[in-house]
Amino acid sequence: MINVHKARQETPGCQHVLHFNNAGAALMPQPVIEAVQAHFQLEVERGGYEAAALAEPRIQHFYHAASQLLHCQPSEIAFMENATRAWEMIFYSFDFQPGDKIITAVAEYASNYIAFLHMAKKRGIQIEVISNDEYGQLSLDALKKQIDARTKLIAITHVPTQGGLVNPAQAVGQIAREAGIFYLLDATQSVGQMPIDVQEIGCDALCATGRKYLRGPRGTGFLYVNQKQIEKLDPPFLDLHAAKWISQNDYRMHPHAQRFETWETNYANKIGLGVAIEYALSWGLDNIWQRISTLAQHFRTQLAELPEVTLQDLGKEKCGIVTFNAKGLTAEDICLKLRAQSINVSVSLAEYARSDMEARGLPSLVRASVHYFNTEEEIKRFCDVLEQLFKN
Repeated sequence: MINVHKARQETPGCQHVLHFNNAGAALMPQPVIEAVQAHFQLEVERGGYEAAALAEPRIQHFYHAASQLLHCQPSEIAFMENATRAWEMIFYSFDFQPGDKIITAVAEYASNYIAFLHMAKKRGIQIEVISNDEYGQLSLDALKKQIDARTKLIAITHVPTQGGLVNPAQAVGQIAREAGIFYLLDATQSVGQMPIDVQEIGCDALCATGRKYLRGPRGTGFLYVNQKQIEKLDPPFLDLHAAKWISQNDYRMHPHAQRFETWETNYANKIGLGVAIEYALSWGLDNIWQRISTLAQHFRTQLAELPEVTLQDLGKEKCGIVTFNAKGLTAEDICLKLRAQSINVSVSLAEYARSDMEARGLPSLVRASVHYFNTEEEIKRFCDVLEQLFKN
């Protein structure tokens, strides 16, 4: 059970804004803020290298917290400056050859798809997009049919940026294991929002960010890589942290996931992300997911009562991201008008997920994303303000 009053007391931003942009960047809780500020102050007072040495246990704690969150080993975790870089470090580790095939989903995120196109132009790989099923999520039957001897990688987004859809990640994992194909999961929008167990999902690698549902600092992310796969992957670049210079003409890569890291990093934010993960774990991911799901369903019910609003969320299972458009106002107009009243939402543009949104004829969407510290009263206020916008 989530103590919403306590959660809001520990979230200073709740005093200033109605924040429904948690899928963009959630409001940080006080323990995370204090952890980041404390290490920054330590750097000011003692020096950057010296502060890192003094804070080494707190820095290393990040790996243990992240491994507990994902149900893996600390050695399978790498700290990254964002989820996109984490994803890229795996994708660009593959030695793609002409004719190799990548399978992805209709709702795939722009940054990932741009990387696919990059390799298609550079190496001559083929991109195959799995069709959706009747719920708008990726079709498992279509996935099975599209796998063949040329399939090098299955790469999908768990929760797309542009809607409440939750793709069947675990079922995809089972298919990938049976076919012996590497499975890369973009969990940027799902980690921190719902329980994630990489053993159950069966992914070989997963990327996540700190700033969204984990409520960590911006400029943080992390990567999970199954230890059995690490030795098979050749990172796109190395430094003296990712590898050791063992002789004049040779080097040895780090045996664990840290081979995907670089030496220089933001230690204050790394500590802050570890604290954010611990904070999420203290509430319980099952409790967080139940609270978010309940709020989001209530939100959709309230929005559906407004005749000008059309909900746009797909999927048999839906999450805390609620998307819609409205008659008479563009998504951009709605976002700006709400922001003027201290209500935060974001806009999803077609270019962020072109395969999905273009097919549905959607140039843009309003994206309102709830978290466990949000309330039913905030949802009512949001809908009241939105209704008033249609009258003005």
